[in-house]
Amino acid sequence: METERSAGSRRFRLALTVGCGVFVLAVVGAVSIGSVTVPFSEVVASLGHHLTYAIADGFARLGIRDVPYLTATADSTTDMIVWQLRAPRTIAAIIVGAALAVTGAALQAMVRNPLADPYVLGVSSGASLAAALVMSSATASWMHSARVPFAAFVGAMITLGVVLAFAQRQGTFTGARIVLAGVAVGQVASAATTLVQLHSAPAELRGMLFWMVGSVAGVDAFSKIWIPVVVAVVCIALILTRGRGLNAMSMGDDDAIALGVNVHAFRLMIIVLVAVLTGVSVAMAGGVGFVGLMIPHAARFLVGADYRRLMPVTALLGAGFLVFVDTVARSVDPPNEYPLTIFTAACGGPFFLWLLRRSRTGGAV
Repeated sequence: METERSAGSRRFRLALTVGCGVFVLAVVGAVSIGSVTVPFSEVVASLGHHLTYAIADGFARLGIRDVPYLTATADSTTDMIVWQLRAPRTIAAIIVGAALAVTGAALQAMVRNPLADPYVLGVSSGASLAAALVMSSATASWMHSARVPFAAFVGAMITLGVVLAFAQRQGTFTGARIVLAGVAVGQVASAATTLVQLHSAPAELRGMLFWMVGSVAGVDAFSKIWIPVVVAVVCIALILTRGRGLNAMSMGDDDAIALGVNVHAFRLMIIVLVAVLTGVSVAMAGGVGFVGLMIPHAARFLVGADYRRLMPVTALLGAGFLVFVDTVARSVDPPNEYPLTIFTAACGGPFFLWLLRRSRTGGAV
């Protein structure tokens, strides 16, 4: 037993170390690569200047003066590309990738279904419906003037309330009822979204379709993402600290109760956190598929099924994976960009076929 724990700890440390290295490379590549390639030295100069200046400014607000910061050596055009255009969307990709991956792993534990993902609750369908209504000129003028991300998040939260209202029985929830209610509400929202699309102009329809299959191209300023980023980081941190409870839930309600877990309260908390993270993700990037379904399985392959180790690795892999996908999506045919789900599905499909073949030869899904 001790040998197995030691081996598991070594695998966990190795996965985190390698994952952090790959993640850093993915982030640097995302900021450097695009229709205009920026040399690595200029990327470091621009990021170093802005980050150290922000730290110095923070100390100055506290009354501590003369804190040194790096002087930018990149020219103004390069600095604009790195800091104003690519850095915000890279941070958005990091947050969305980590959020979707973590929520997928949490749901798979909670409902004890390896095919559960963040969209099984119907929250993304509700967010997409709200966004489609905002983008359609056929809707009321006051709704058309709202911001798409805000509308998507509100739609996600309203959908969560409807799902919980249908899923509860005498104030309690079960994983099966939540999934069934989520699928039903999601189908209704998807049908309503299709109806809105049919009554939309061709130009509006193209924007809806592009947004619904995922893109962070709309994130072009830090002011657009700082609130979603703060909310997402808090929710991700809360889920990461619930590894022991998720281990218990993955064994079934009876075992979880025997281990002292308040099953109903814990399940409701996870559902709310998952819904908020999904709403934030859809608000920032639209409907990005396969991340929450594929990344948790990849993390299990690396570190095993202990959620105390699985969740940090899942968050790291999800963040790095979506940063890489976003870089590919805007680099394969510049200046054109492609939706993220095209590439996540291209990776996810073969991955699950390989996983299925491995399970038939003695592995575990």
